[in-house]
Amino acid sequence: MGTPPVIAVVGPTGSGKSDLAVNLALELDGEVINADAMQFYRGMDIGTAKITDSERRGVPHHLLDILDVTQEASVSRFQEQARDIIANIHSRGKRAILAGGSGLYVRAALDILEFPGTDPLVRQRLEAEVSALGTAVLLERLRDVDPVSAGRLSDARRIVRALEVHQITGRPFSSFMPQREYVQPAVQIGLAVDRDELRDRLARRVHRMVDAGLPAEVHRLDHEGLRQGKTASRALGYSQFLRVIDGESTVPEAVEDTIVATRQFARRQLTWFRADPRIHWLDWQDPALTAKAAELSRF
Repeated sequence: MGTPPVIAVVGPTGSGKSDLAVNLALELDGEVINADAMQFYRGMDIGTAKITDSERRGVPHHLLDILDVTQEASVSRFQEQARDIIANIHSRGKRAILAGGSGLYVRAALDILEFPGTDPLVRQRLEAEVSALGTAVLLERLRDVDPVSAGRLSDARRIVRALEVHQITGRPFSSFMPQREYVQPAVQIGLAVDRDELRDRLARRVHRMVDAGLPAEVHRLDHEGLRQGKTASRALGYSQFLRVIDGESTVPEAVEDTIVATRQFARRQLTWFRADPRIHWLDWQDPALTAKAAELSRF
């Protein structure tokens, strides 16, 4: 037999990806690789619904708690780490199971995907221009050299990145977009959800997070530099409760804002994953979910 396919469990937040990944690992003698960017961060446990030691049920998990909140997550670095771990897991005769809803990170691990480099000086100059001239001016500049990216991007951070890539490489940022071509055999299993039920589940989950101590977790991480982290500070729940600390919001307002933001995020995830025709969709509440997913994953 050849190399077994990498298994990826994908879908919107709150759909049960972590549980299915553990069940598959127990069924297929596998190990789980985290592909949720916010679960890279040490201490960000409650607000990211990070799987606990008991919930892992003895299954090894990789790429959890690998960054401090002040560090910036890197898709290209994740690609290197994930592929090294996949190779190691396979070399030991076990199955590698990616689990997470960060779509680009999943694609980085599975697909042929090239990442252009960075240049801090170019980035700083472009960021200064955004501050001085405004986002619209740089977007117009991007439209001249990369109309495809200009049509897709609207926020300053991504516009700066697209211009940086063009200046460094001479190629439009859009030329680096991933193709739907696996770098090695893979099978993706998507959790198909009832959207109304998911909306209710996400609201209940946010309330449980608050009851479990999310405000205190955010307060503690604030002292550890959460605000300085470009990635961590934007996490769902954390940015909302930082405003409570600053006196700009109340706890009930932060709860409602987090629920709304989480639902919006889930919709974006579904849009992303639904665009990939390679994903096998299974009902998230099917009693035979694990058995069906395992059957798809056998080789």
